Amino acid sequence: MQAYLSIALQFAFSLFVCCSIVFLISGAYLFFFKIDKANKLFRHPYLSQQAYSKYPLGIRMAIVMDYFFRLSFPHSKFWLVGNANRLLAHVDNEDIPTNIRWPIMGLWGSCLIGLVAMMMLWILLMLGTKP
Repeated sequence: MQAYLSIALQFAFSLFVCCSIVFLISGAYLFFFKIDKANKLFRHPYLSQQAYSKYPLGIRMAIVMDYFFRLSFPHSKFWLVGNANRLLAHVDNEDIPTNIRWPIMGLWGSCLIGLVAMMMLWILLMLGTKP
């Protein structure tokens, strides 16, 4: 069992590190170069109230998460995904170019996969310790 645990631990750690790197690269590219274009294409209803830069970081990330949910699950009507689809019902996913799509998908996709990898890593670490 110890041999399998070692391999699973290496895999979980590698996946977590990979997700962290993708998160940093996608986030930097999105927020330094493409956020203005993304906001113009998606036209989030919150942005009619005030400019994107005036919102706190938590709300900015929630707006980008709405973009991710709209791109990933365009027909869902459940919970946060359904709310994002109602807010962004005017957006056609086919009209969003790839250079806007990949940093949004990379940012939140790697965040969610990395969260699962981190939980798997902690579980494997707890299984590997002897009382």
